[in-house]
Amino acid sequence: MFTGVMANATVKDSNRAQDWYTRLFGREPDTAPMAGLIEWHLGPGIGIQIWADPDRAGCSSVVIHDSALDALADRLTAVGFEHGGPEPGGGQRILRITDPDGNHIVFAGE
Repeated sequence: MFTGVMANATVKDSNRAQDWYTRLFGREPDTAPMAGLIEWHLGPGIGIQIWADPDRAGCSSVVIHDSALDALADRLTAVGFEHGGPEPGGGQRILRITDPDGNHIVFAGE
């Protein structure tokens, strides 16, 4: 039985990515288990790793479910993220963000 998932996005520069994802999640990473790797634990058994791998940077897509999509959109706007707001997608609503390397971060919810 699966009990969680750790998504992964590859980036060119871990310092730049840490700043960007810290703003995205509204807090510093939970851990940096090794050089070039930072992690945010988003819930029990749920997280995202940001991995510095310049050759693969920008080729990731991560979907994160959020129970308060409108509030998230408002918070992201307040901290300077440009986005098109929540929109229909896949039978639910989604909020799409692209990191500086081109990775797609999609928040999904009701």
